[in-house]
Amino acid sequence: MAFAPAASAQQLPSDGAAVTPEFVAGTQQWLDEAVQKAQSASATPLRMEVSIGQLDARLRLAPCTKVEPYIPVGLRLWGRTRLGLRCTDGGGRWNVFLPVTIKAFGPAWVLRDNVNAGSVLSAADAIEAEADWASENSPVIADPAQWIGQVASRSLVAGQPVRQSMVKAAQAFAAGTQVRVIAQGSGFEVSSDAQAITAGIVGQIVRVRMENGRIASGVVQDLRTVRLSM
Repeated sequence: MAFAPAASAQQLPSDGAAVTPEFVAGTQQWLDEAVQKAQSASATPLRMEVSIGQLDARLRLAPCTKVEPYIPVGLRLWGRTRLGLRCTDGGGRWNVFLPVTIKAFGPAWVLRDNVNAGSVLSAADAIEAEADWASENSPVIADPAQWIGQVASRSLVAGQPVRQSMVKAAQAFAAGTQVRVIAQGSGFEVSSDAQAITAGIVGQIVRVRMENGRIASGVVQDLRTVRLSM
């Protein structure tokens, strides 16, 4: 089977299951090089592990002297995925998919204990350790400032690295709550009371009704404070 690009030509067996060691080695080399190229563009250096599975034993493929590997559209070399193999020179033009697993080990914040949904995460909830970033699609949160003070979006299990899908911003106050509004301009700052029209989440925009009835929007600062820009 000849990989593109690959120097040696090898033949894929016609039974499709009992693949030769050369076939496995050629596939592994192509994958290793493709993963290394993709990783070189990553901002965070990760330790990659690449393993290939087996073709479906029920396949009956015509002998082929040149097999071209490719990454199927919509897939990437990350986690449990597939590598496409197509025959470009042989008795029959065929296209099959080979299961592969890509692991990406790097530093992450790993939960010490189970966390209930809705709990606010603190620095004590996780420790820094190596984890497989590719075990799930959701990105790992490497900066603790981005998850400390956030709320668990679902029940979390000890040993899991903290990922974006696991946390959400905490609600500071509910709609209808009386809040303190601070308006700041060039050289001045004034404050007044208002009522929240929508629920407030720290760092996000909320609408409030001022004492004079005017509707305004501002950024939630904390459990009781909204800051308006003048």
